[in-house]
Amino acid sequence: MKIAVVILNWNGEALLERFLPSVMEYSKDADIYVVDNASTDGSIDFLKEHYPTIGIVQNSTNGGFAKGYNDGLKHIEADMYCLLNSDVEVTPNWLEPIKQTFEDLPEASIIQPKILDLNQKDHFEYAGAAGGFIDMFGYPFCRGRIFQTIEKDEGQYNDIKEVFWATGACMFIKSEVFHYLGGFDEDYFAHQEEIDLCWRAKNAGHKVYYVGHSSVYHLGGSTLSNMNPKKTFLNFRNSLYSITKNLPRKKALPLVLARLLLDGIAALRFVFQLKFDHCFAILRAHLSFYANFIKMYRKREKANFLLKYHVATSIVWSYFVHQVKNFNILVKD
Repeated sequence: MKIAVVILNWNGEALLERFLPSVMEYSKDADIYVVDNASTDGSIDFLKEHYPTIGIVQNSTNGGFAKGYNDGLKHIEADMYCLLNSDVEVTPNWLEPIKQTFEDLPEASIIQPKILDLNQKDHFEYAGAAGGFIDMFGYPFCRGRIFQTIEKDEGQYNDIKEVFWATGACMFIKSEVFHYLGGFDEDYFAHQEEIDLCWRAKNAGHKVYYVGHSSVYHLGGSTLSNMNPKKTFLNFRNSLYSITKNLPRKKALPLVLARLLLDGIAALRFVFQLKFDHCFAILRAHLSFYANFIKMYRKREKANFLLKYHVATSIVWSYFVHQVKNFNILVKD
C-alpha cells in the first residue's frame, strides 16, 4: 500500500518549519509532498534547502483548500492519499493503525485518526475530534465536540467506528475513490468540502471510518479561526450546498426552507451577543446560496441517495434547549 502524505501550503513557511519535523520522523513508510498554493513567502526556498527529499507541487494560483488539493493530487501517484493540514503534529506509529484498518475493512474508503488539541493535548480538537456526523438539518458535529463544547480525551473513543464524515485536517482516502468522485467541490473554496466529499462517497456506496488508535495534534485556526466571520459565512453557505447536492429533492427542498428559519435564529443569537459581523455573514451565506442554487442543484448525484444520513434530529435543539453537550449522551449505540 503506497501512501502519500500531502500537505497543502499557502504562505506557511513558519508552519512548515514547526510541523514538518514530526511528519518526516514518523512517516518513514510514506512519500511526503507539499502542494503549494502560489505562496509569496519563502516556503518553496525553505523546502528545497531543508527538505530536498520532499516532493513539491506548485499550483499557479491560490484556489483554496478544494481546488488546491484537486490540482495538486493530479500530479501525485499513490494508492492512498493522506491529506494533512500544515499545522498538524503527528505521533509515533500514527500510520500503522490506519493501514491495518484499510486492510481489515476493504469497504473503508476514507479514514480519519483521533484529532487532539495541540495546545491542550488531553482534549479533542474542534476540527474533526473523534469523527464527524450531521443532524437532520445538515448541521455538523463530532464525537468529542458539539458546537464549542470540547470533550476531554479519556479513552472514550479509543475504537474503530463508522462515521459520516472525516475531517480535512487529516483525511486518508483511497486515490481511486478521490478521483472517481472528482475530488473536492471547488465552489466550496474552503470549509465543509470534506463533508460533501464524504457524503458523495457514501451515496456511491463507500464507507467512512474513524480509527482511535492513531492520534495527531492539530493547532487549528491557522487559516481562519472559529470566530472569524468569513468562516461563519463559508460554513453556513457550504452546509446548504451539501444538502442541495446530496439529498433526494423531496428531502432537500424542505430542509433548505427549514434552514432559512434556523439560520435566522442563529443570526439573532449573534445579534444578542453583539457579534453583528457574524449575523451579516449568515445573511451573506444565504444570499450566496440562493444566487448559486441552480448551479448546485445541477450537481446532484445520479446514484441512489443515502436516505439515512443523520444520527440526531436537531443538534441545535439538543444543545441549546436540553443542554446535551456530550456525544455519548446525545447518541447512544
